[in-house]
Amino acid sequence: MTKHLAQLTQTYRGKTILVTGGCGSIGSALVERLLTLEPARVRVFDNNENRLFELQQQLSRYANVRFFIGDIRDRLRLEMATEGVDILIHAAAYKHVPLCEYNPHDAVLTNVMGTQNVIQTALRSGVEKTLLISTDKAVNPVNTLGATKLLSEKLMLNAAIGGSKSLFSCVRFGNVFNSSGSVVRIFKEQILKGEEVTVTSAEMTRFIMSNDQVMWLILTACAAMQGREIFLLKMRSLRIVDLAEVMIETLAPLVGKDPRRIRIREIGVRPGEKMHEELISESDARYVQETGDLYVLKSGLFLPTLVERPAETHVLKGPLTSRDALRLTKQEIRDLLTEEGILDSMSAAATPTNSLAVES
Repeated sequence: MTKHLAQLTQTYRGKTILVTGGCGSIGSALVERLLTLEPARVRVFDNNENRLFELQQQLSRYANVRFFIGDIRDRLRLEMATEGVDILIHAAAYKHVPLCEYNPHDAVLTNVMGTQNVIQTALRSGVEKTLLISTDKAVNPVNTLGATKLLSEKLMLNAAIGGSKSLFSCVRFGNVFNSSGSVVRIFKEQILKGEEVTVTSAEMTRFIMSNDQVMWLILTACAAMQGREIFLLKMRSLRIVDLAEVMIETLAPLVGKDPRRIRIREIGVRPGEKMHEELISESDARYVQETGDLYVLKSGLFLPTLVERPAETHVLKGPLTSRDALRLTKQEIRDLLTEEGILDSMSAAATPTNSLAVES
């Protein structure tokens, strides 16, 4: 993937790029990756002042990065940040299922109205390409988060209807391994404390993406987009309980804990959660195209005066769900823990007392 990313430099060289939500775990990693691709400048737009300051210190070696305090709910502020931008990557969103369930009004204001603000400012500023980061929870949504992300996808895919030269497309993620608020971080903290590891259900599955895969998907989609597409990685899935078992077996000894003493407890599926996520719905499956490691879904148009039906490809025989996708083995999960630096972070978290020996 590193070799391929180097080949993408021509897409980003000399461009002014704006990343909304640029202080999040995905946004900040994306900003740092973009800065290696020779852009004219990268603008980081976020409402988290403290994290903006920290990122500014972290990226102080770069002279072509700018930091904007602002909120996507504020269209006037967004218009100032978007002036002169060539590429806009929209990563700002509320993304935690329980919080969005409890605060649906705010989820709509940010994920839906905020996205519309991004679209309007992109159109007004003549941005060449705008890419929305979405989630598999937008497919047949059962919670507020999924419903708002479905609407944000619809807004983005139909933004250029009417002849605009600006291009608008989406990428759709699964669960990003070790991102902010992920179950990996929850399990790590529980193991570090020697507590029970809590899983919702032994049967629950999720699509999983490494951070390298996330960066590759965003940058590749932004380079290849023609407008009105959803780009999806051909993702593997895992059982959440397999992840919990591997993390206990692998990480507990690193912090002086006996893995045999750390139980896994099922706490039940929470309101708004699915047992298995869907990446592509049954109704969309017949229109999916594939190219290398990507699926590409091209949306049709159904207007009173215009009907554009996407070509049926039948690449997929039915919906793509985490239950039916190719599963990561336990060894592959261990390898992912190593690749993502989880082992190193746990070793660093061990105190001199608890790192001397495994409890007997």
